[in-house]
Amino acid sequence: MVPLKPLSVAKSRLAAAVGASRPGLALAFALDTVAGALACTAVSDVVVVTDDAAAGAELAGLGARIVPDVPAAGLNAALAHGARAAREARPAAPVAAMNADLPALRPSELLRVLENASVFPRAFLADAAGIGTTLLSAASGVELVPSFGGASRARHSASGAVEIALADVDSVRRDVDTAADLRTALALGVGRHTARYSAGMQATAYTYDSQTRSGSVLLDDGTPVSFEAPAFDAGGLRLLRPGQRVRIETDGKGADLRITLITLQTF
Repeated sequence: MVPLKPLSVAKSRLAAAVGASRPGLALAFALDTVAGALACTAVSDVVVVTDDAAAGAELAGLGARIVPDVPAAGLNAALAHGARAAREARPAAPVAAMNADLPALRPSELLRVLENASVFPRAFLADAAGIGTTLLSAASGVELVPSFGGASRARHSASGAVEIALADVDSVRRDVDTAADLRTALALGVGRHTARYSAGMQATAYTYDSQTRSGSVLLDDGTPVSFEAPAFDAGGLRLLRPGQRVRIETDGKGADLRITLITLQTF
């Protein structure tokens, strides 16, 4: 199971770093997480618990089964609900809950985690920070009993779940809550959805006129796009030098693409 908040409120801690791109980036994370899980040979079905209709439609297009968050009582209630939904079709199936923000997820690494988890009634994998949890599993006939959020590593351990001690499964541990997390995930190598979306958020300053506070940037494919004073002012910059890497927010597509914000890149 993969839980996904409505995109309007998802990944709130990233807002300072990515601004209005946050909902789109949260969706890209979820798409790459689900795609990675579906490509894992140990996974028969991916259930996404979400009330976001637009996100649900895109994730269903990948092959996920979408379940509404009927309990509407927070993350762990949603996961317990998802586990019940997964077992309606396969009553004897083992289940696992996983974060929706694992954009670098590699199916081969997930397979190693699930194979190691399968020998225990309940098992979990700590996140890269060693504080939270990115995956929790339960064997056939065993309740999941999720306790995600905050210092969940300690809570899951105290509940009797066995911690999975594996090296070289960084992609399954690397959830993304901050700009630093995003930089690390990008360095690991993210999936195509996150790669494409994040590329559209970055550019290189090309020209800048301090009198008009306008100029242009080069997108990573070499396309020049101009920006006007309101976009520069929205980014809170005082000066821009050609060659600087910048983060941009845009509106429209193709010939109608316009920059609504330009600021220094923070990831």
